[in-house]
Amino acid sequence: QVQLVESGGGLVQPGGSLRLSCAVSGSIFSIHIMGWYRQAPGKQRELVATMTFGGSTNHADSVKGRFTISRDNAKNTVYLQMNSLKPEDTAVYYCKAVISPNAYWGRGTQVTVSS
Repeated sequence: QVQLVESGGGLVQPGGSLRLSCAVSGSIFSIHIMGWYRQAPGKQRELVATMTFGGSTNHADSVKGRFTISRDNAKNTVYLQMNSLKPEDTAVYYCKAVISPNAYWGRGTQVTVSS
């Protein structure tokens, strides 16, 4: 089992940047995939970016070139660097860890992009 705690959300102007953090505790060495997802009001939760245990990454087309998933193994933390933010990026951002066949979620952090 793992525990995930997101932080770093907030209000930012269009074109600005934020870095989200996901602190991971528990059975971290059993994690197969880590990911960031987001859910905007009235919409389904969608994938933003993932990283495998081996370090391979995948980013949704809507964020490619603007967002980057990374990790710091020494700090047991996964990050989502978000640049050139747009109003349509406004959502609650969730961290997810997969230890097959189970998935674990954090409680989310709100990101609001508005002038």
